Amino acid sequence: MDFFGQQEAARKQTSWLILYFILAVLLIIAAIHGVVVALFLWFQSEQGLPIDPISALADPALLGTTAIATLLVIGFGSLYKTMQLRSGGTAVAQSLGAVPVNPDTRDPDERRLLNVVEEMAIASGTPVPGVYVMQDESGINAFAAGYTTSDAVVAVTRGTLTRLSRDELQGVIAHEFSHILNGDMRLNIRLMGVLHGILLIALIGQVILRGSGRRGIRVRSSSRNGKGRMAIILVALALLVIGYLGVFFGRLIKAAVSREREFLADAAAVQFTRNPDGIGGALKKIGGISAGSNLEAPNAESASHLFFASGLKQFMAGAFATHPPLPERIRRIDPGWDQEYVSEATGPWGEERAGVAGSAGTASFSGVVAKEHPFALSPEDATARAGAPTAEHVSYAHDLLGKLPDALLGAAHSPYGARALAYSMVISRDPAVWRKQLDLLQTRADPQVLTEMDGIFKLVSSLDRPSRLALMTVCVASLRSLSGGQFRAFMATLQALIDADDALSPFEFALLRILRRHLDKHFAGLSRAGPDNQSRDGRARECGLLLSALAHIGHGEPQAARLAYQSGLEQLELKSAPDMAPADRTDLNAVGEALDSLEQLRPNDKRSLVAACAATIASDGTVTVEEGEVLRAVCDSLEVPMPPFLTGAPAPTPAS
Repeated sequence: MDFFGQQEAARKQTSWLILYFILAVLLIIAAIHGVVVALFLWFQSEQGLPIDPISALADPALLGTTAIATLLVIGFGSLYKTMQLRSGGTAVAQSLGAVPVNPDTRDPDERRLLNVVEEMAIASGTPVPGVYVMQDESGINAFAAGYTTSDAVVAVTRGTLTRLSRDELQGVIAHEFSHILNGDMRLNIRLMGVLHGILLIALIGQVILRGSGRRGIRVRSSSRNGKGRMAIILVALALLVIGYLGVFFGRLIKAAVSREREFLADAAAVQFTRNPDGIGGALKKIGGISAGSNLEAPNAESASHLFFASGLKQFMAGAFATHPPLPERIRRIDPGWDQEYVSEATGPWGEERAGVAGSAGTASFSGVVAKEHPFALSPEDATARAGAPTAEHVSYAHDLLGKLPDALLGAAHSPYGARALAYSMVISRDPAVWRKQLDLLQTRADPQVLTEMDGIFKLVSSLDRPSRLALMTVCVASLRSLSGGQFRAFMATLQALIDADDALSPFEFALLRILRRHLDKHFAGLSRAGPDNQSRDGRARECGLLLSALAHIGHGEPQAARLAYQSGLEQLELKSAPDMAPADRTDLNAVGEALDSLEQLRPNDKRSLVAACAATIASDGTVTVEEGEVLRAVCDSLEVPMPPFLTGAPAPTPAS
């Protein structure tokens, strides 16, 4: 699948969302203006004054007041909800009653879920998202939410854990990862915020109606008060009706935005796992059990477009449904489907649930391992790989997690162990530097972290480079559970360990960049959401700084670095090409600031930048393992997940 094309499609759908929203707001203003005019004419009639409906409808002062008041209400509602959701997926999960899964959980169902999520994260080149379970939901459903991969969460119902086999669970999780990779999450969470403003009108009507009902007995003695109360009730009813007219438009908008992308996510799940029976089996079980995919959460309506399958009882279908019909989804995955669902009586709910790491359906591709030697990489190959994990990547991740020592995986699932792993990965083999680093650890590190290091240091030393980076992908989830003070102390200590030899290796660059990218904003309480509307020409200086850094990292000779830089510039085709920056101006902080800015590039401009980065690194004909890690870290910073570079796997077909 074309990652950049799907990102661009999601960006364009955001524009359509704005248009739909404006049309809905205009219709709501017109409806409310009609109510205000009717109320105005009624009061005039009560006072014996002549009434003129046409003049009242055309009164600019009355229309302007109505429009401004309506826009303020809708704007406040949308802004309030958007601010509520600014922390990303965590806020959505909590609003739906989901609870986080502890990374070191011993519950077998939750352990199996975490293992599947970790496999998909390693395979796709993203950090492990927060994992949540909706404990009180017996139906089969799931969702992914967040603005970026940094604040993403994946949540499933308890029914999903207990009713699905591992292959089926993997199919559902692969579907949700497609939403993470293709930009659907950001679109969906913005949709929640925007549509809440429309719903707020109905909520105001409900509040007024309840308030007038409680005051009703007190005002019956007065005819005037009685008429006033009647007017209030009529206004409240009108607002209620108009508000649910907004809900009607909201459902239309959600349906228009989400239905086709559900088909794409289903297809991606099959591509990722090469196992149509996985996601197909999950859909058949939804159709066969009494609970289906229905949710009881009070806020399920506002988040209905996020779910794997419809979470609402289907009293409206067709254009109003946020998901395609279940039979149509199954037939696209399994054209030979016999129209039979899997009922509870025949469903082998417990199969494979005892196995945490094992999977009967996960394909095994012998010889598919992460590249450990220099390899060739073209710009076209790099852009085709972006955001496009394959079954080979899932198999690699599955095998990697199965082969890692239990001590290392256990450490990755612990806040203390995760810090110990990160420290262990940057310890130098030079005795002089090692002693300096040891002194730093003795004075700065938490004693329990040092104890963890004693038990895992030799195991970490024996890991190859690709396995180290994959293990840090798992560690990110555990590091999120640190306090703000612990995180700052951890990063300061890690930076000091890296600075001990007065040099920054490509691996250290990649490690620091990934941790900063996915944890800095988390501990600041902010998401990295931003508009994808910057052009590469508008960010030429930042592009030049990034390519300069990559040229210096991969090429020691000045002439070779200049040639590498020129190779990258040719891919960018900038209107005004910046001069190459000297090595002393391309430190991690400068490059980090440039990458933060370049994250806001339009998807197609990101395609060109990724191609330019690949051309720069590979200008000498080969890419070393460490250069590949740097490229993946840079792509990660651009919100372009890059799967591991594998040997023995088929090359991807360049996206058109």
